Amino acid sequence: MTQTAIALNTDAQAEIAEALNQSVAETTVTTMLAQNFHWNVTGMAFGPLHELFQKIYEDHFEAQDDLAERIKAIDSHAEGTLAGMLKRSKVREHDGTATDIDMIKALLAAQETLAATLAGAGELAANHGDTLTEDLCIARGQVHEKFAWFLRSHLR
Repeated sequence: MTQTAIALNTDAQAEIAEALNQSVAETTVTTMLAQNFHWNVTGMAFGPLHELFQKIYEDHFEAQDDLAERIKAIDSHAEGTLAGMLKRSKVREHDGTATDIDMIKALLAAQETLAATLAGAGELAANHGDTLTEDLCIARGQVHEKFAWFLRSHLR
């Protein structure tokens, strides 16, 4: 049965919010990862990678807000601390310098992680009849799979 956000029971709200907070955390860490690489990329592919990394972090910055606002729409708390997001995220920051290939591989892994996390969150939302959250998760997952394809293409 399809439900609006406010009609979800408390347990469903909590489970969906947890999955969305996971998505926000991974999106936030990936945003900074892409921005770090945007600032620091060098080499023959500087131009296209600099541009691609910027597209990624700009997209992800906006996505953080969309996901957090959905958490609020289901009447739950959106994690708002970097420490909390770093602790929760399966995507890790990158310390130090990296080659352009290492940057691509790290961002590719992050995109694949995000796509999987959002697929799981969407499935959870669907199981609770929350089609609006499911739709948001599907749309975001498709974006991450597209970015993964772009990144993977640089490795071939």
